[in-house]
Amino acid sequence: MAKADIDFEKELWDAANELRGAVSENNYKNYILPLVFVKHLSERYEVVREELKGLLKDPGSEYYTIDKEEINYVLEDRDEYRSRNTFKIPESASWQYLKDNAEQDDIKVKVDDAFDVIQELLTGYNPQLNNLLPRIFVRSELSPKQTGGIINLLSHPKFSEKENPESDILGRIYEYYIGRFAMAEGSGAGQFFTPGSIVRLLVELLEPYKGRIFDPACGSGGMFVQSLKFIKEHGGNKKDIAIYGQEMTAQTLRLCLMNLMLRDLSFDIKLGNSLLDDKFPDLKADYIIANPPFNVSNWHPEDLPDGDPRLFGPKEEFTTDGSANYMWMQTFWHHLSDTGTAGIVMANGAMTSNNKGEKNVRQHMVDNSMIDAIVRLPDKLFLTTGIPACLFILSRNRDGRDGTHRERANEILFLDASKMGTMASRKLRVFNDEDINKIAETYHKWRNAPLNEDEVGTLSTSTSLGTGSVEGYKDIEGFSKAATIAEVQKQDYKLTPGIYVGTEAEEDDGIPFEEKMEGLKAQLLEQFEKGEELKEKIKANFEKIV
Repeated sequence: MAKADIDFEKELWDAANELRGAVSENNYKNYILPLVFVKHLSERYEVVREELKGLLKDPGSEYYTIDKEEINYVLEDRDEYRSRNTFKIPESASWQYLKDNAEQDDIKVKVDDAFDVIQELLTGYNPQLNNLLPRIFVRSELSPKQTGGIINLLSHPKFSEKENPESDILGRIYEYYIGRFAMAEGSGAGQFFTPGSIVRLLVELLEPYKGRIFDPACGSGGMFVQSLKFIKEHGGNKKDIAIYGQEMTAQTLRLCLMNLMLRDLSFDIKLGNSLLDDKFPDLKADYIIANPPFNVSNWHPEDLPDGDPRLFGPKEEFTTDGSANYMWMQTFWHHLSDTGTAGIVMANGAMTSNNKGEKNVRQHMVDNSMIDAIVRLPDKLFLTTGIPACLFILSRNRDGRDGTHRERANEILFLDASKMGTMASRKLRVFNDEDINKIAETYHKWRNAPLNEDEVGTLSTSTSLGTGSVEGYKDIEGFSKAATIAEVQKQDYKLTPGIYVGTEAEEDDGIPFEEKMEGLKAQLLEQFEKGEELKEKIKANFEKIV
């Protein structure tokens, strides 16, 4: 990590710590992130205004004029700014105005008033953006000094997009804060944050160059942002993607909308419970990238309509109130286009669960060739939960008719990445570039490569692909195995990669190690107490004999 990045992070956390004492840590984001967003809109307006001034002075430009009235008209025309994907920000709502007034006793009022002005612009542009910037500073416990302190810290030149063009500096600030706030929030943060290395891995596996990208549990929008980064890194154009999302929590939805607007992405994000109130019933996406909440119980499957088009069969047979995991799976499958692929973060328990409403779905998915790959992840990848996780890759292009991928309808690729990753701290493991590349390249070699000529037609009759049956791909003992559907059926539809790749197949109960240790400790102490009681009884009996 570069020295500048360390300073960058320290100063950003210093800004958040201005809130200490007046705001609980898990609410920091509700104050900091709207300010970062307003700073972005203000700076974007200033950059576009300078561009227009330059065009008005340039004799080679169609805007060129020396007429002062015409110049003023162009610079004040809202449509000129909207056509350049920004808003004309009135002076009273500009970042410069807030900075100039940061030491004033009424700065909290001025911030909320600025929010009102910008909110009116946002709502006029897109009704989905309503209530993005509620008035929160005046009614908060923050002092004027604390509020001004945040503004001053965020005004540092290194945090300016104007001073650092093409750097996505405010987007990076936003991303940094979401990650840090997730650490502060602990288990409550899972609803809006998926660790960056997992998101990057999913995006590298799916390669969403162009088309419709959907996340029905979109949180703060990290899957979309990482997809954008992937497109940029591979020379693509963000105009080639259309983003759709659904989020259950209004507060998290606001984070997502701001996050996407910071990146100038077009999107359609709606509020609602994706399982019981699907806001995009007719959407067929080319890519679904999602980290739905794990193991949600009491989600009321009885409220699903009979004949819900997402279900693989009768509601009573293909759902369970004990866990929503496989309702998510059916939802993802329903929303895939004819050649679409989905990458989903899922609790390990989903690979082996025997509850009828879950196993029926898993068995249906295996028998009907819906599962492309399973990746087992290591522990400690999540800040927010100790539950071990895996990735399910579902695909509708397994017959190879999309022209890009080979026919692999009779196979499932199993990858065991449970020993990979590096501990970034005592509690958090991350995947580095090498880890991500190894997993993604193995999947791509298996999925993309043509079969060797002498092996064409052998898959449907063989019980095992064997090492090297696909050009460029080879099974690796302990890491990867291309298994046939028949092999998975023989294992009672269990999808734990260890069963297939040659490592010990551990049955994972999904209970974090720390909880297990607490239980074992309590059990041991109880046994010690019973042992003491027994010892005293034996001593007393000896005394009677003597």
